[in-house]
Amino acid sequence: MSIPKKYSLETDVVFVGHDDQFNSSVPPLYQTATFKQESLSNMGEYDYTRSGNPTRTTVQQHLAKVMRAKSVFAVTSGMSAMDTISRLLSPGDEVIAGDDLYGGTHRLLVYLQKMSQIKVSHYDTTDTDLVKSKISSKTKMIFLESPTNPLIKCVDVREITRHAHEVNPECIVVFDNTMMSPILMNPLELGVDIHYESATKYLNGHHDIMAGVIAVNNQDLAAKIYFIINSTGCGLSPFDSWLLVRGLKTLALRVERQQENAIKIAHWLESKGLKVRYPGLKSHPQYELHKSIARGPGAVLSFETGSVETSEKIVDGCDLFGVTVSFGCVNSLISLPCKMSHASIDEKTRSERALPEDLIRLCIGIENCDDLIGDLEHSLRVAGAI
Repeated sequence: MSIPKKYSLETDVVFVGHDDQFNSSVPPLYQTATFKQESLSNMGEYDYTRSGNPTRTTVQQHLAKVMRAKSVFAVTSGMSAMDTISRLLSPGDEVIAGDDLYGGTHRLLVYLQKMSQIKVSHYDTTDTDLVKSKISSKTKMIFLESPTNPLIKCVDVREITRHAHEVNPECIVVFDNTMMSPILMNPLELGVDIHYESATKYLNGHHDIMAGVIAVNNQDLAAKIYFIINSTGCGLSPFDSWLLVRGLKTLALRVERQQENAIKIAHWLESKGLKVRYPGLKSHPQYELHKSIARGPGAVLSFETGSVETSEKIVDGCDLFGVTVSFGCVNSLISLPCKMSHASIDEKTRSERALPEDLIRLCIGIENCDDLIGDLEHSLRVAGAI
């Protein structure tokens, strides 16, 4: 019997295995809501697309290989993934979360605390000892990101997870890996229980679908997650599943170019005297920590100008950088988080969490880097930032 070969991630994302009676080179699209049953005694593998669809199965099996997981589920958005995970909680459960999370994640946790009566506490997760001191036998779930969005803070995921499981083996550590993608980090290998991402970003890479993915190794957890997805009907549609498979094939190539550009731009911005937040810079306070848990710094960075008015002029003055709330696309994007992706966090809370109102976030694409730097330089000069 032959032993299956193990390939690198760069190869795995390109090689998509699938079953097709005609041996098509590309996985076929099963754009159907229902499936005919052979008989009442033989219902077959699929009956209704809400419960399962061959195209969704293809992308889930492919992602399981890429994410180094036993089970992966594809849903309608990153927030749908977050919502599905949150349904594992019960009223009264205690939750620990970072103080620099995606705005939508914060919004949902605040809502759940109010309506579902879970107890949510936010801490600076870069302070490992502080987080560890807050974990108790009552801690049901921990939400982590690294690097965080948009302050680009890096977290000792391995140590926090180890301690959480030591204090409470039933504690579920949840990790949002959207910023890194599986190409640069595999959170399940660092010990977390649930790895989820907004596949709208790097996994698809072209901003033409909305999707989310949830990856686990524990089969009891997988069964609970599938039950929620099937019950709520948030499974990813066949066409979006097909587009996600297509986008995944270029993931490694895209991330390589995006990261290469980001490193150059981060160094250029820093050379202009701006305060730059990027784990690829040695000036980053968690530079060595990030290197120990990831295979690269990624392609998202942020910087400060010292003036909200100046930052607004820079964002509006760019030509190549699209003013967009998201990231992970092949084209470069720019945003002012406090007025866009994190506007749902009130100003008082933003101040308490040291989220600068003038912070600009850059999400670097695959364009020619000299063109991107030229675009930034022009906008920065017009705004009076340099």
